Amino acid sequence: MKTAVITGGAGGLGRALAAGLQAEGWFTALIDLPGRELAAVKGSDQQQPYACDLTDAAQLAQTCAAIRGCRPSIDLVVYNAGITQIGYFAQSDLATQRRVFEINYFAAVAMALEFLPDIRTAKGTHLAISSVAGFAPLYRRTAYAASKHALEGFFKSLRGEEAAYGVTTLIAAPSFIATNPGNPEAKPDGTARPGSATDGLDYMLASAAAAIILQGLARQQPMIPVGRVARAAWWLNGLAPKIYERLMLRNLTR
Repeated sequence: MKTAVITGGAGGLGRALAAGLQAEGWFTALIDLPGRELAAVKGSDQQQPYACDLTDAAQLAQTCAAIRGCRPSIDLVVYNAGITQIGYFAQSDLATQRRVFEINYFAAVAMALEFLPDIRTAKGTHLAISSVAGFAPLYRRTAYAASKHALEGFFKSLRGEEAAYGVTTLIAAPSFIATNPGNPEAKPDGTARPGSATDGLDYMLASAAAAIILQGLARQQPMIPVGRVARAAWWLNGLAPKIYERLMLRNLTR
């Protein structure tokens, strides 16, 4: 049985990805912060939850070792953990910018480094969950967009390095997924779990997003735009970035 490690595994998209992989016979190791969402994830013969703060190096190393120690191989790592940050840059601060990067970028880099030998041995796959904000600008998301651009740059560059080892590196870019809309636990600095936005458009269900991502995984598709908005944004931003920006602002400022 192949093993997939999914960060942000207790959230809506993480659970949906796990369910889809389990239906195909995978074992899933689900990593998330301790709390009621992770507590609701029960261990079984196809999944095991792990409580871990990915920004804590010692916790991360311990968790990766625990997973590695009880599985015959690590075949897929899904870098899904992250936070969003909604607000004007003028009302932000440097600490908030750094916090978003620690979770959205540096935690993924640290995880990739931990599992690099395992993925090489398995000739497996790195799957980074980015966003439309990873390849295009997004209104009131300066920290979030910057962190996702960095994430994409890292994994696109890693793709070339690891291909020689038979490793595949994929990026999925969803638009708005309704996993946590209007989250009352959003912090004063605008940070919140993904799916908390109330100013988005054409929200997707997590199950629908997961199905597209897993289809892209099966096809080994290097870039997986997830949903109608993401596909349109991918092409329009590439061909006519000024038009994309004008339409994006019109939709998100109305």
